[in-house]
Formats: sequence, structure tokens, C-alpha cells
Amino acid sequence: MLLEKVMKRLEEAEALDQPAQKLADVVHAATRPRLVKNALSGTWLGHRFHPAMVPLPIGFWSGALVFDMIASRRARWAADVLVGSGVVAAVPTAAAGLSDWADTVGEARRVGLVHASCNTLALLCYSSSLVARALGRRKAGVGLSLAGATAITAGGFLGGHLSYVQAVGVERKWLATGPKEWTAVLDAGELAEATPRVVRAGDTEVLLYREGNRINALWATCTHEGGPLGEGHFADGCVRCPWHGSTFRLSDGKVVRGPAAASQPVYEARVTDGKVEVRAAP
Repeated sequence: MLLEKVMKRLEEAEALDQPAQKLADVVHAATRPRLVKNALSGTWLGHRFHPAMVPLPIGFWSGALVFDMIASRRARWAADVLVGSGVVAAVPTAAAGLSDWADTVGEARRVGLVHASCNTLALLCYSSSLVARALGRRKAGVGLSLAGATAITAGGFLGGHLSYVQAVGVERKWLATGPKEWTAVLDAGELAEATPRVVRAGDTEVLLYREGNRINALWATCTHEGGPLGEGHFADGCVRCPWHGSTFRLSDGKVVRGPAAASQPVYEARVTDGKVEVRAAP
């Protein structure tokens, strides 16, 4: 209950909004190039890059803690190598995390700022530990590692809160269902050329977009953070989400630009007896 109260106060800490916005502006500027954003978002992987990287620095530093406790000659050498490996792995992990965090708002952005601060402190502690070890100051190096372990534990707790309580970084693709049988959703004459139209097929909202004789049909909710694709920008056979700029191909839902990592669910569409019909793609 105490931790729950602490998290509630953190979520409501409006004083964090201004520094968070300033940092987010810097991150947005740095990740504006499509190649950078796609790399950090995990578009090339089909999965968020940050959670895939997180186990590396944590694993390396946890191993270093164990070997520091053993303290034999070989164990000390192993601990030093693992501390250095964790520092190297933490850099791309942090970059990917900042890229994801910059697209959050409100409570998630506040918690994420403190999460990032804890992890940055851990990285500084372990980097300093590595320098101390290299200079032969073993006790100082181990002490700095323990401080880093404390910081990364706090950061991990906050990261778990972001993922499992606030659902940050959870791709919503699994929510897309739709009818398995052909279902009429609209009179064909009501679907104008190059004009987005959101219709309901069963319990699912589907985005229709006509290009010549082809009717593209995608899940109307962005897989990234649930943005309304029907209100997005349409150009060059793609749709760009109005919330965070995730861009998908209309023909197959593939991600052209992050922050989305998962492709957009698509549906089959056809015109029968003057009606537009859709069904979930097999």
C-alpha cells in the first residue's frame, strides 16, 4: 500500500511536466530522421527494441555483483568484464527507452522521467565503478557497483509500473478482431476515391480507403498507442497516425516509420451487389 501511494503521488507530480517536456523536445529532434526512429523503436525487429535490450545490462551487472561477492582473482576479473559489458549494453538500451518515452503523455511521462533518471544514475555509477576498477581502487569500484545496483532496482520497479500498470509499450494488435465471414459495412457509392471512411464490422472499427479499383481495409486503431488512423494523413499509399506519427502502408499494414513496431492488422475487402464487404484476413 505504501508503494501504491508513492506511485500515485509520482503520477500526479505536475512539477515534472516542464522538465519532461523539454527533454521530450530534445529527443523528438534527435529521432526525427526515419532511420533513427525505426532503429530505436524496433520497427526492423517487429517488436519494441527497448524491452528486448533491457535484460542485457541488468544481466551483466547482476553477474558482476555475484562475482564481486566471490572475490577470487578470476571472479574479480569476471566482475570487471561484466561491469564494462553492462555499460556498453546500457547505451543503446537507454536510447531506445528515451525514444519510446518521448511519445508518452501525462502520468506515464512523469513516471517515465523518474524511471529514466534512476537508470541514468545507475549507468553513471557503473561507469565510475569501471574507472575505479581500472585504477586499482577495488573497494570504491565495488561500492559504486552496489550504488548502481540500487538505482537500477528502483528503475526496474518503475519500468514494471509503466509496462504492467500503465501499459506503455504494449502493442495493441491483439485487440483487432473482426468478422471471419464476409460482412457488409457500407454502400459502395458512399466510399469516395482517396477519402478515408471508418466503418464498424461486427465489434471492430475498420478504416476503408479507396484507390482506383482497390479498397484498402485496416484496423482503424493504431497498434502503437491506440491513435485514430481515420484522422491521420494519407499520402503515397500510406497513412500516418495523428498522435505519434507511426506510418503504415495501406496495402499490407507494414510499418514504414515508427514509433510503431508491429504492423497494422489488415482486412480483406470487396464489392458485392453494391455493398462493400470486409472480413478478417485469413
